[in-house]
Amino acid sequence: MQLPEFRNEPFTDFSRPEEQAAFQAALKTIEKDYLDRTWSCWIGGEQVTAEQTFETFDPGELTRRIGRFQKMTAADAGIAVEKAHAAFPDWAATDAESRVQIFFRAAALLRERKHLFSAMLCYEVGKSWVEADGDTAEAIDFLDYYAGQMLRMAQPQPVTPVAGERNQMIYIPLGVGAVIPPWNFPLAIMAGMTAAALLAGNTVVLKPASQSPGVAAMWVELMHECGLPKNVLNFVTGPGSEVGGAMVEHKLTRFISFTGSRDVGLWIFEQSAKTQKGQLWMKRLVAEMGGKDSILVDAQCDLDKAVDAVVASAFGYQGQKCSACSRAIVHQDVYDEFLARLLPKVEAIGMGHPSLQRNTFGPMVDGAAKRKTLEYIEIGKKEGKLLIGGAAGPSSGNYVQPTVFADVAPTARISLEEIFGPVLAVLKVEDFAAGLEVANNTEYGLTGALFSTNEAHKEEARRRFHVGNFYLNRKCTGALVGAHPFGGFNMSGTDSKAGGPDYLLQFLQAKTISETIGE
Repeated sequence: MQLPEFRNEPFTDFSRPEEQAAFQAALKTIEKDYLDRTWSCWIGGEQVTAEQTFETFDPGELTRRIGRFQKMTAADAGIAVEKAHAAFPDWAATDAESRVQIFFRAAALLRERKHLFSAMLCYEVGKSWVEADGDTAEAIDFLDYYAGQMLRMAQPQPVTPVAGERNQMIYIPLGVGAVIPPWNFPLAIMAGMTAAALLAGNTVVLKPASQSPGVAAMWVELMHECGLPKNVLNFVTGPGSEVGGAMVEHKLTRFISFTGSRDVGLWIFEQSAKTQKGQLWMKRLVAEMGGKDSILVDAQCDLDKAVDAVVASAFGYQGQKCSACSRAIVHQDVYDEFLARLLPKVEAIGMGHPSLQRNTFGPMVDGAAKRKTLEYIEIGKKEGKLLIGGAAGPSSGNYVQPTVFADVAPTARISLEEIFGPVLAVLKVEDFAAGLEVANNTEYGLTGALFSTNEAHKEEARRRFHVGNFYLNRKCTGALVGAHPFGGFNMSGTDSKAGGPDYLLQFLQAKTISETIGE
């Protein structure tokens, strides 16, 4: 089978009336046929239920119930790992092309149902039409891209010829993977992490974030429809500390793929390093753990484009992206003008329930996220000058106003700590060198951007701006699969470069086979 040419899924043009009508129809279908359902889990190829369930609600309209989900236990998680372990030999022995064809079919079917999945994201996690569409497009990209990359990995790998020997190196799967995705890209990242592991021939226990199990359940159903054997993808919902913790600690878990907070990632790092009785391997960890991302605005730049990029990066999906711009570091020569152009753009942001197209700014994902953001805003009021926002929004949901603080010190808490909300700190620096120093002063290293027309400054930033994804004269969010392999340094994780040509190596191990041959 030939490696197909990969092209990113186009974003929907919502200026077209027919696309608007199609998306509105999808919203109605989700509300009528998908919300308020009771969803099962899948263990060992069988639908299972727990003694207890938990409910989730629309963060933008707290009276709307999304669904009821199974509250699985640590014991259930252990059984899921054991069932995945039992299913591993047959799935690992399935030829790569057969696995790949399942995921090409899944990408095609997800493309057909794009608006349906995006509509679920509007209700379940408060994404605007555009943000939801981007999430679903990225999920399609991950399925297509990783399927193509698996074809490449399945080919004989180049080795140096040796007289009298027949040598080869092949990639083989690892075993059972615990996949623990985040709620902020609950379709794209969840599907990408899971697909990569399964395409490589591993079996998976998937535990979605407790805020976003609905879209994950929809995706599992889609994968079954596309022919994925039900016993290779185990699906469990419930408390992360109990269910996820049991998956991480189990002796049969071979690897953990995690995207989430720094603190949880470090806990998983610590626990995965502990060898359990009967464990035969060192567990492999693939982790992406967040960021404190900056856009550096130089004195010589297109200031309007810089302002637009900061607004889009800081307030897209309410700042709930690990790549979000939470710090604008601005040269003193353009600082006042930057603020003058920034504030009208922030004032124009339309806040409200994201099921309405005009509302580009929705709620925080849950009450805890709202409370945390408001607590940081109170800290910010002591550390900088509040220019706009600074309060909660409509009480019908978990809304927080887009907020901007100016004159913030590089060592302030809102300059250094990840807030994961719509809070932008604007810092003034005396020159480019000082700005670059500030950009590198956090424990994170995920994304960052520079706006400048100064070629020397651009070249220096290429070398010294210490982030996994560095952008010049564009926003620091919106990485595209294949074009911008994604992952960061330091406390941002293991720099696994999701959506890149070597990502599948995280889920494979190399085996060398050498045979003596006759003269």
